[in-house]
Amino acid sequence: MIKRQLTPASPFAFAAILLLMMPAAGAEQFSVPDGRPADMSKPVQVYILLGQSNMLGFGKVEGPDKPGTLEHATKKKKLYPYLVDENGNWTERKDVRNVRVMGSGTGGMRVFHNEWMIIKGRAIGPEIGIGHHLGNAIDAPVMILKSCIGNRALGWDLLPPGSEGFEFTDDQGVTWVHPGYKGTPERWEKGTEPKKINWYAGMQYDGDLARAKKVLAELDTYYPGATEYEVAGFFWWQGDRDSRSAALSSRYEKNLVHLIKRLRKDFDAPDAKFVCATLGQTKVGTTDNGRKILDAMFAVDGNSGKYPAFEGNVATVYSHPLSKGGSSGNHYGGNAETYMQVGEAMGEAMVELMNADSR
Repeated sequence: MIKRQLTPASPFAFAAILLLMMPAAGAEQFSVPDGRPADMSKPVQVYILLGQSNMLGFGKVEGPDKPGTLEHATKKKKLYPYLVDENGNWTERKDVRNVRVMGSGTGGMRVFHNEWMIIKGRAIGPEIGIGHHLGNAIDAPVMILKSCIGNRALGWDLLPPGSEGFEFTDDQGVTWVHPGYKGTPERWEKGTEPKKINWYAGMQYDGDLARAKKVLAELDTYYPGATEYEVAGFFWWQGDRDSRSAALSSRYEKNLVHLIKRLRKDFDAPDAKFVCATLGQTKVGTTDNGRKILDAMFAVDGNSGKYPAFEGNVATVYSHPLSKGGSSGNHYGGNAETYMQVGEAMGEAMVELMNADSR
């Protein structure tokens, strides 16, 4: 079980931190997948992964003699035994489908993954740990559907429909106007005429959702034999781009609250659970813009009490203790253990939310 602890030092005493100083507690108890399919009489349980480059995943796979790679973690350190079979090959889950699509803005869609859950390619993201946790906990077929791209801000590129604009005065005393949804450009000095550009606030949000919905509209292509689905949850790992702006980081909590509500509305999934992870380099007590992102994520956690409507359906993973070093800006040095541990923790947090419904 995931344990949480309130941190009285925070201004709202809201930080329901996930104390995960090591890989998720249940992960080492996972058995090697048996290769059997899920119960196809049930709708596919879809979990949508969104964010920026953290969520994309840069955990290096190859290199059994290179610390930080997944091969080194599994073959030398004997971590994540459920990923390797008795012959030393990567295991494959036939009950979890791994789908990843990507595109810039509202442009075209490129498909990177469309296969059963297996280690494939040269890099991994948190989807591996997430997928195995969900596959072990759910009898129904599961789809991990990742639709995102790197270098995108919640306060600009990923701004959801209905978001309002705001003004922000910088350290030089200059007041900037930041647009609401579909506004352009990214900002302009108050009192001047904004000059439109070929991008608008929320353009990446619109594109990421459109691509995810395209996958779901062609369900049998991405989950062979499936005819029905339910959007059961969302995973969010993002914040680096916003942390580089005093203005956007100051708005992050408001935007994150609206994002959660809007995603549920746009996918017609009012009961879908939501799990987010903090930036790995940001620890409690820091005073930079990253602190604002951290506080925002702690605030939306259902245990914080700040947003009663999120109780039992929103959770935050504190990823600093899970990170093996580096930062979101350099993709944690490509350390696969960081992506595995954060993924396992996010998956476990989602399972905890699901289990809470049955208590």
